[in-house]
Amino acid sequence: MFAKIFEVSAATASKVMAAHMSRNFLLKLPSKVCSTMAPNIINARFSTSPPKASALPRLPVPPLKITLDRYLRSIKPFVNAEELKVTENLAAKFGSAGGVGEKLQKLLDERAKNTENWLADWWLNTAYLEFRAPVVVFSNPGLVFPRKEISSVKEQLSNASQVIAAALDFKVKLDSNEIAQEKMGPHPLDMSQYFKVLGTCRIPAEKRDKLRLPNDKDPAKHIVVVHNNQFFKVNVYGNHGGPISQGQILGQLKDCIHDSQEVAPPVGILTSEHRDNWAKAHKILSQSPQNKAVLDAIETCLFLVCIDGPPSPDERAAPNQFTSAALKMTHGGGSRGNSANRWFDKTIQFVFGPDGEVGLTYEHSPAEGQPIAVMMDHIVNYCAQRHPQQPALRYAKPQILNFEVANEVSGMIEQAKINLDKLVEDLEMYSFAFTGYGKEYIKSQKLSPDSYVQMGIQYAFFRLHNVPGAHYESAATRRFIHGRTETIRSCSSESVKFAQTMLNGAASANEKAATLRNAIKAHKDYATLALAGEGVDRHLLGLRLIAAENGIELPDLFKDVAFTRSTHMRLSTSQVAGRAESHMCYGPLVTDGYACCYNPRSNDMIFGTSAHNSCPETSARKFAAALEESFTDMQRVLNLSPLAKL
Repeated sequence: MFAKIFEVSAATASKVMAAHMSRNFLLKLPSKVCSTMAPNIINARFSTSPPKASALPRLPVPPLKITLDRYLRSIKPFVNAEELKVTENLAAKFGSAGGVGEKLQKLLDERAKNTENWLADWWLNTAYLEFRAPVVVFSNPGLVFPRKEISSVKEQLSNASQVIAAALDFKVKLDSNEIAQEKMGPHPLDMSQYFKVLGTCRIPAEKRDKLRLPNDKDPAKHIVVVHNNQFFKVNVYGNHGGPISQGQILGQLKDCIHDSQEVAPPVGILTSEHRDNWAKAHKILSQSPQNKAVLDAIETCLFLVCIDGPPSPDERAAPNQFTSAALKMTHGGGSRGNSANRWFDKTIQFVFGPDGEVGLTYEHSPAEGQPIAVMMDHIVNYCAQRHPQQPALRYAKPQILNFEVANEVSGMIEQAKINLDKLVEDLEMYSFAFTGYGKEYIKSQKLSPDSYVQMGIQYAFFRLHNVPGAHYESAATRRFIHGRTETIRSCSSESVKFAQTMLNGAASANEKAATLRNAIKAHKDYATLALAGEGVDRHLLGLRLIAAENGIELPDLFKDVAFTRSTHMRLSTSQVAGRAESHMCYGPLVTDGYACCYNPRSNDMIFGTSAHNSCPETSARKFAAALEESFTDMQRVLNLSPLAKL
């Protein structure tokens, strides 16, 4: 059985990490592929009941020939004529009658008949729970909310109490099934991810983590507040059965701050470690009954609330407020910042900085970004209105959660500090708002805003590096039961021609606009297929995993240079739309790549970009500048071209 999925250089393989934003590829197959999620889920019953998804269709398994044809078209930007011929021969052999591809396809079809979603448990395990790199930077995204102007700890706590009350209101609406059913055109979407974001926690274990979901036998009524690395269990439901009032929440927060003036041992920083290292520390911590109770309180809480102290040196040196907040939400600034004031395994952690920064970091395995953004919009809207509340007559006071830290764990904490600081130092982040125009202008040109932005990203990369960049964009497959994502391969022959034409001084505005429109159409066509479960990458992943599960040698098609290059995603991108002035941010997929998450609003577009400082070829700040220049160029050629008047 072959362990490696991709043939990549040792230098790259040691660095490629990122389950974040539904990572499009996996470095290693598990030694044994499991066909059920049950052993990896704790408390698999929900404390709230999502709308029934049984009526949703199952994720399809596309015909093998169609996938191979689409794959061959998608690799053309990355191979020369001779290499393309080799790949075409490998694909023909793989897909031939009686070939290994046909055998694997039949096995995958059989799996699809016997499961609600043939990919769901594989994806959870291989993309997340078996991924051993730290969740910080490589998996957990940060989401930056609109900044609040504050000047005191009192205002910091008041702001936090508002957000907590709003999040609890969102929970009430989940409990009563008041969250509107979402649709994609005529298609209803699977809503189950909404019911996994509050109360869920990832639990470290060697080789494969577990996911602890809320359950209806003992629904959580508390949150956990962290200040100066000290954890407090705070009950947020009163004797009347509903959430306590915002004023009562504020009183609880003040009690927590009063009782945590001294900085505690930074146990929380262990959650930023390599998963096997953290699993060992977690096992040692759990041997103490006191620690076990503390861990249980953290793991079962609805969400964490992180009340941060002074910003880290990196945050203070950030080029703008967007970037400073993005660093805080992504990693907290390392050991010299607030990274120990976190529990990175918790699905939702709301973070409040002393300078008005507000946002969250979330553990990615239970859900994609859009449900998180919807919750954020609910919170922002709630905080902008007045809400009469019934105070609880009786409710419990905060309970401090003290860890017992043995000498062995103290040593692990010191090593975790060193390891995290290396990650923090290597991540360059640059967030900004492009204010030239937004999606309303793009729609006025009768163009898809998302495809337009994707081509702007392609153009920016090409103008910096003069080569095509393999480009991952996540496409939600929530039209299907338990659907997560498919890859949109945004780099195409059409996108390359567009970038080359834009950089050709001899090309006319009409030629440039025509290639832009053609590239946007090609992207939109592929995106439509991906949203319908008809993309390339998940099907090819399924064929590789079913081969591993049945002890079949990895076919040569997946060892080919075309496969290696087309899956080395130097651009990792995603649209996470929100009405508020917000953006999501995360780290790159590969060492020589960029991450680019964006929120296209009516009249502006907010971007979170990142790169690795250790790579001399890439710079997030230069990439951001190239994006702004590219979008300006694209508008200019559209305005100059008669095609724009169609």
